[in-house]
Amino acid sequence: MTGRKIASTKLACSALDIKAMRIFVAVAEAGSFVAGGKAMGLTRSAAGKALTRLEDYLQTRLFQRTTRRLSLTTEGHEFYHRCCRLLEDIEEAEASIRQNSPLPKGILRLTVSEGYGKMVILPFIQAFLQNSPNISIELSFSDRVVDLVEEGFDLAVRVGNAATSHQYITQVIDRARSQLFASPDYLKQWGKPESLTDLKDHCRLVYGLGSASSAWTLFDEEHGQITLNGRNLVRFDSGDAIRLAAIAGLGIGYLPSFMIEKDILAGHLVQLLADTRGEEVAIHAIYPTRSYLSLRVRVFIDGLKNFLSNHEKK
Repeated sequence: MTGRKIASTKLACSALDIKAMRIFVAVAEAGSFVAGGKAMGLTRSAAGKALTRLEDYLQTRLFQRTTRRLSLTTEGHEFYHRCCRLLEDIEEAEASIRQNSPLPKGILRLTVSEGYGKMVILPFIQAFLQNSPNISIELSFSDRVVDLVEEGFDLAVRVGNAATSHQYITQVIDRARSQLFASPDYLKQWGKPESLTDLKDHCRLVYGLGSASSAWTLFDEEHGQITLNGRNLVRFDSGDAIRLAAIAGLGIGYLPSFMIEKDILAGHLVQLLADTRGEEVAIHAIYPTRSYLSLRVRVFIDGLKNFLSNHEKK
């Protein structure tokens, strides 16, 4: 046998069996070899043997087995989530070949900045699910930087600087400008600032903990660009917490306009120094670099951009 044939044989023997992955997912979801095997048209014995072969191939125990219970190990949980994504991608790839317009399906796992997620993403999701009935969504609200691949997310939507590596694709989908605001109760107690220099005497609600900069960069016609700092501040790691703290009268906030539009209209907050312009922040969609991007992610991003475009026109 030639060297090329030997290499080819080894490659074929090392290929992961897709059918075994399907059996594993069925057993994991059913919680038993009997029910999982039945879902795949197999006996309990056949399903058990297939999973044993899979564990031998991976050299990892996927299930904890007792006489009463079958549960996934830590490695089994991780492998289950990855198998689900792979099998969904395979189904979409097959559908794209068999028909011109395959419908997106499967679970879409999203992580979004808390404030933008609640104010913008949630209203969009309501319309998105009506047009994509075969998709279910897992949604995490978090302002922290998330490793998409490590934590099993398909897509992130982030406000402001998007820390990424060569592993990820980043595209700007929206922009917003920050504003200064405070509650009527706060202004009644502490007075309304009439200029940027007046802000030094007020309590500022600042985003970022620890060593993160507490400075605000603002612009007006009289002073041009000014960097505002000071000791009177309360720090937060959540933009939405700043909004709520401002409504409660804790101090003056500085956040993107999309977060406070409804509160200003409702009279819960008052915009300050209307002639002052805040920094413009970009909203990014971030997803892993893959040669085959799942249809559900592409449909979600395209739909979100259309939603934002229509919202701007209103």
